[in-house]
Amino acid sequence: MAVIVSTTVNGDDVQFACEPDETLLDALRNRLGLTGAKEGCGTGDCGACSVTVDGRLVCSCLVLGVEAEGREIETVEGMADGATLHPLQTKFLEHAALQCGVCTPGFLIAAKALLEKNPDPSEEEIRFGLAGNLCRCTGYDKIVRAVQDAAKEMRGA
Repeated sequence: MAVIVSTTVNGDDVQFACEPDETLLDALRNRLGLTGAKEGCGTGDCGACSVTVDGRLVCSCLVLGVEAEGREIETVEGMADGATLHPLQTKFLEHAALQCGVCTPGFLIAAKALLEKNPDPSEEEIRFGLAGNLCRCTGYDKIVRAVQDAAKEMRGA
């Protein structure tokens, strides 16, 4: 029996119906049409489905949709301001820090969560902050450089 969930997604109040055992990932993709988060593993090991729930980075494949009730969810779709990309998105493009794109939304959300907590992370802190996200195409150096560059720009340095 479907459950009605009232929540906030990317700043907008939304309601959706989902099954009690349906993941937040499936609810975002199939109920709300937010297909940025990807299912890479379904076990919380790859980070491709990363979103924030009340400011906390989570793998949406490990959270039930019904757990979103009354929470604030942020997905990669909420990063840009209209046609203006978030600095992380811009730097990922400038540094060619993506290839196939499956992992990119998760990396962007994880990097944003990291920079919100630590606006001037060291390379080691960036690597640690992104350790829950796997990429099979690019390696990690370009991703780390993109995050460093975005952090610098966001600090106004």
